[in-house]
Amino acid sequence: QVQPVESGGGLVQVGGSLRLSCVVSGSILDYYVIGWFRQTPEKEREGVSAISSSEGIPYYADSVKGRFTISRDHAKNTVYLQMNKLKSEDTAVYYCAASKSGVYNPKDPGDYDYWGLGTQVTVSS
Repeated sequence: QVQPVESGGGLVQVGGSLRLSCVVSGSILDYYVIGWFRQTPEKEREGVSAISSSEGIPYYADSVKGRFTISRDHAKNTVYLQMNKLKSEDTAVYYCAASKSGVYNPKDPGDYDYWGLGTQVTVSS
């Protein structure tokens, strides 16, 4: 199985927190970048955050800077997305994706090779 597996979504109130997890097949170092995207029926898939596997260089969309934190645990082959101060506009299906391309273009979904099935995050007011 190569497909990343997401977990941790759910229903939370505005201002609350959630932590998403993404378990990848094999080692995190088998991939160049691991990222989080989100999508709603009204919008295109948006790159939220990503991290380069070896150097740990993070990327954040402007909309989540200061609220979301991405991290990785090599021992668990897992990438986390800690989401704090959630807003109603953060409601979406969140997808984990992994790239072997060797090009650091974290917000372009076309550069990712493997995608999870997604986890729903709903922020209620």
